[in-house]
Amino acid sequence: MTIGKSPDRENAPSSPQPVDDAAQAADAPSIGRVLSTARIEAGLTVDQVSTATRVRVPIVHSIEEDDFARCGGDFYARGHIRSIARAVGVDGEALVARYDAAHGGSPASKRPTQLIESGPIKVPSRGRPNWTAAMVAAIVAVVAMIGFNLVSGKGGHTTTGSASAPLPSGSGTGSVAPAAPSPTVQPPAPAPSAAAIAAVPADKVTVKLVAEGTSWVSAVDGSGKSLFQNNISEGQDQTFTDPKQIKLVLGNGGAVHAYVNGKDLGLLGKDGQVVHVTYTPGDPQAG
Repeated sequence: MTIGKSPDRENAPSSPQPVDDAAQAADAPSIGRVLSTARIEAGLTVDQVSTATRVRVPIVHSIEEDDFARCGGDFYARGHIRSIARAVGVDGEALVARYDAAHGGSPASKRPTQLIESGPIKVPSRGRPNWTAAMVAAIVAVVAMIGFNLVSGKGGHTTTGSASAPLPSGSGTGSVAPAAPSPTVQPPAPAPSAAAIAAVPADKVTVKLVAEGTSWVSAVDGSGKSLFQNNISEGQDQTFTDPKQIKLVLGNGGAVHAYVNGKDLGLLGKDGQVVHVTYTPGDPQAG
């Protein structure tokens, strides 16, 4: 007896085979191909997409070639993909999800962690008191105080030393210049020294006038020639010499000190007194 095949088994359809998701994803066009195709279908150029998205032209070209290295990192790559997808009319979030699947997931969870870790490092440093700066400021203040005390002490000794310094011989105050000054120096006029008085020629009349105030002075020699007619002020002096005589007229005798033939005659008058006087060789106080 021969057994035949069941017609139901011969004609039964084969069961569907499971679809491999990985193979399907591999066969899908890449992110760059999707964006490039959508741009062309939208009738846009790369320059127009760059203008609309503010993504530079070289970066748009690189993304369309699936080269994301020029984006500067995953964070910027996601942003560029979203912007370009929005400009060409495709789903940017789906493309970003595909980018995350291919590049290790979104780093969004890492960014708050970095902020939390870096924040506490700076906060305590700003609140911590700067003891080093305070110590330096205290040391500088102490050094400045010591220096001030030293300078003040030296200044006091200097003042005492100058006050006790000996005065020049024959002078009544410390402001009088030393004896025998240079003849060219006029203010203040010094009193003639003993050596200068002794050097006066005995056969001539020599008159030296030293102003202790302001006075008009006229000096005429023995031949009637005018030697001087002008004012002399405090500290100025004039000297006249002649073989015969010197005739003087003083507008203020109390302001003129006279030295005649080596003799100190003092002031020639009183304040405001007009004085007429004549001197010849020899002792002006004789007779």
